[in-house]
Amino acid sequence: MINIAVLTSSRADYGIYRPLLFKIQADDDIDMSILVFGTHLSPYHGNTINQIIADGFEVTQKIESLVIGDTPAAIASSMGLTLLKFADVWEKAEQNIDLILCLGDRYEMFSAVSASIPFNIPVAHIHGGETTLGAIDNKFRHALTNMAKYHFVSTELYADRVKQLINDDRYIYNVGALSLDNIQDVKLLSVSEFKERYDIDLNKPSILLTFHPETVDNHHSLESTRTVISVLEVLTQYQVIITLPNADTHNDIIRRELLDFIQNNRNRSHLIETFGTRGYFSCMKHCSFLMGNTSSGIIEAASFGKYVIDIGDRQKGRIANDNIFHVPINHENILFAVEQVQRLGGYKKGNLYWNGGAADKIISVLKSLKKKENYEDNLLC
Repeated sequence: MINIAVLTSSRADYGIYRPLLFKIQADDDIDMSILVFGTHLSPYHGNTINQIIADGFEVTQKIESLVIGDTPAAIASSMGLTLLKFADVWEKAEQNIDLILCLGDRYEMFSAVSASIPFNIPVAHIHGGETTLGAIDNKFRHALTNMAKYHFVSTELYADRVKQLINDDRYIYNVGALSLDNIQDVKLLSVSEFKERYDIDLNKPSILLTFHPETVDNHHSLESTRTVISVLEVLTQYQVIITLPNADTHNDIIRRELLDFIQNNRNRSHLIETFGTRGYFSCMKHCSFLMGNTSSGIIEAASFGKYVIDIGDRQKGRIANDNIFHVPINHENILFAVEQVQRLGGYKKGNLYWNGGAADKIISVLKSLKKKENYEDNLLC
């Protein structure tokens, strides 16, 4: 039996973890504890811990460490508080945990894992090796890679990058993007079911929009958001379905501007704090195209045959399928990309992030691990 502690701090990482957690839960050889923190516990961000519970998972521990505010000082304070609280978590749990499983690039995740280092608990990291030049997450992702011993990456290019970062080629597994397993496992909503649940009619031409701050250069959030909104105001033939941004620096500026847009365009706009995996993927399946700067546009949209207008630099550096139109935050450039998407119809090529199912590959590796006390040479595969 291997005891694994899974760290989840937001809707973003939970939606990716989800297919893996179901398979771990059903496996008698793995004991899983789920540690919930970050925006999961925030009413402002939708209390997304409820999604975890609704899916039938037991939350082992809730760690409150989110500082109210979106200034750089508030983010830094939240990082410090998260590290401090997880020092106590790992001190109490180190004898009962064989492996910490973490995902992605968030500052909260960085702090939680950093606190584990003095306790020498092995760490497995999902989605390492990627690059997002427009977000400070880039630094946290690479730091998590260096703190981890085991690496589950989404493409061979990212496997090579992890090798460069850690100067070691052991324990790196190209499993593909875990979130794509959801497409195989989740029964998506029909247009009528979606209308019944969310009161949004996806028979209408629709743009699915998610726009996050560019946290490397966070002084232009207001101007950038207003540029995006100026485009939406011209595209009156579409209804706009908006999911709100993550808890990043200056995210509140973007939220306020998007809420104003909704208020002024109630006849053709809808606001969802968080859909959850089933709702979000159903919306992606039935919408006309995606717009914004979310990683789901880069990784998942190709599997739904959707084009994506990726705005600005937040996702710059990630390898992308041919369905992605990278455009600067400029009114004319964005509108030109929309015109190109309208001419093309549906995207019909494959998805380079799919590698046959990541969850089963990760489970296979996890089950090959021996107990923590024998971890120096513990992979049997």
